[in-house]
Amino acid sequence: MSEYPNSYLSPKLEARAKKYGNGIFAVEPLKKSDVIAVFGGDIYGWDLFTTLPDRLRSLSLQVEENLFLVPVKVGSGDYVNHCCEPNAGLAGQIVLVAMRDIQPGEEVCFDYAMSDATSYDEFDCECGAPACRGRVTGSDWRDPVLQQRYAGYFTPYIQRLIDGQSKK
Repeated sequence: MSEYPNSYLSPKLEARAKKYGNGIFAVEPLKKSDVIAVFGGDIYGWDLFTTLPDRLRSLSLQVEENLFLVPVKVGSGDYVNHCCEPNAGLAGQIVLVAMRDIQPGEEVCFDYAMSDATSYDEFDCECGAPACRGRVTGSDWRDPVLQQRYAGYFTPYIQRLIDGQSKK
């Protein structure tokens, strides 16, 4: 393993313990489009990925069909949680940006529908947002409401799936 972190977290953020696990919180204001985090790691194919411990898989990011970015060394940037009403989204495959201005004290979250199209990390959602779906699945990206809400914030892989869906 490298002695250097394999991901980036904006200095305007900090990881904090929450009632259930960890989260990333703003300690300074962030403007829309500010870079929040850049995820790093190793790329695992599906067969090897499925052999990893659940916790490590839950910190991973799907970047293409059957390809996953797995943190080599888990850092604070890997603790960005899901929310059904996120304040952050993806710009490309590995860069997380603010979707709106974020104030100090706010938890930074993104909707996993922006990057996941498989069932590896499905769970009952307890984000508490008014629009909470109740369950996060690998097919949430198919929802036309989410496609419209998150336009411009999906990974290229998910965007290609959406584009292919609209051609049918």
